[in-house]
Amino acid sequence: MAKNIQAIRGMHDLLPDQIGLWQRLEDGTRQVLESYGYREIRTPLVEVTELFKRSIGEVTDIVEKEMYSFPDSSGDSLSLRPEGTASCVRAAIEHGLLDQPRRLWYRGPMYRHERPQKGRYRQFHQVGVEVFGLEGPDIDQEVVFLTARLWRTLGLAALRLEVNSLGDAEERAAYRAELVAYLEAHHCHLDEDSRRRLLTNPLRVLDSKNPELREVIAGAPILLDHLGEASRQHFAAFCAGLEAAGIPYEVNPRLVRGLDYYNRTVFEWITDDLGAQGTVCAGGRYDGLVAQLGGRPTPAVGFAMGLERLVALLEAAAASAPEASPALDAYLVAVGDAAQAAAPTLAERLRDLAPDLRLQCHCGGGSFKSQFKKADRSGARFALVLGEGELARGVLGVKPLRGEGEQRDLPFDELGPFLLAACPTSISG
Repeated sequence: MAKNIQAIRGMHDLLPDQIGLWQRLEDGTRQVLESYGYREIRTPLVEVTELFKRSIGEVTDIVEKEMYSFPDSSGDSLSLRPEGTASCVRAAIEHGLLDQPRRLWYRGPMYRHERPQKGRYRQFHQVGVEVFGLEGPDIDQEVVFLTARLWRTLGLAALRLEVNSLGDAEERAAYRAELVAYLEAHHCHLDEDSRRRLLTNPLRVLDSKNPELREVIAGAPILLDHLGEASRQHFAAFCAGLEAAGIPYEVNPRLVRGLDYYNRTVFEWITDDLGAQGTVCAGGRYDGLVAQLGGRPTPAVGFAMGLERLVALLEAAAASAPEASPALDAYLVAVGDAAQAAAPTLAERLRDLAPDLRLQCHCGGGSFKSQFKKADRSGARFALVLGEGELARGVLGVKPLRGEGEQRDLPFDELGPFLLAACPTSISG
């Protein structure tokens, strides 16, 4: 017997029973983003590796250990995209989209060769937002406002906001030098990962989850103390806007983000309901990245959110919510040769009369009893019964499957309006 082929470790299938929550999340996100004037952009899954080396940083964990990279037939190094910002910036430069302020958003799969665990996969899905050409704290506020609105739209309440400022490049460089000196003085207390990061990306040491480093990290210099006046004013105005909008937040001076391109405002939305993988949305300002990738200097800000983690939160909320609407409105049962022959055409007539109706027509024959069992298992609200007698009279029997009520006969042309009135979720989705 041939060995069963399974999905690659860290990759996962999205099954039909899960898709409803994914669609709810995707549709809700699209509606909120479009209401703020953001326009969708779609970029390739594969980019030249150099794009991510220049944007994310060659000494980051992503580029060093996690990218899926391979040579093509020409010998060029290509990579599956590990994140969406670099591709979006590349596309904006290549297609001349930076001639005016732009509000863009994207969605799709990303790839990182990480250790799989709950909420963390090697293929994962993100929705991201990128804004180009606006440098004030008001746009930083806006990208936080729209995420807060999205959580309200989705019914997600248990999320907290952490914010920080990384300052400008010069301020960050001066702070880095002081931080390295401090960490080197505590070198004997650092774990292997932190010692490696000390030489490559020392700010990431502050993000360590090792509890044994808690005291060392707590005593480290604070970046906020090294900000210049312009950076201080920018961050203060950003925080004041959050307060005016009634959005609770916490300043976390250890929030640094894992990618090299961030400056000034950074933020994360965090949940305590997913264990160690608590960050569901993160981003900030990256004013130098466009020039770094060959474009003219352009201020920019954005974020990305992990859909798998948000779906997990929606699943938890759904488990305690009232029963969801059935997937189908009606299931058409046909008994007898003539009725079975007529059923597919009749189903099409019903779909013409009521395009929003969720209708499934039984196929494959079988007894009345077996078909009715399948109708019930389908989750439909109603069974539509077509036998020889109903066919001769030009009617269908309508039997409620999810509540009280007797079967009744309705003419074909009255079925559509009746079912749409009885199943309003067919229209609202």
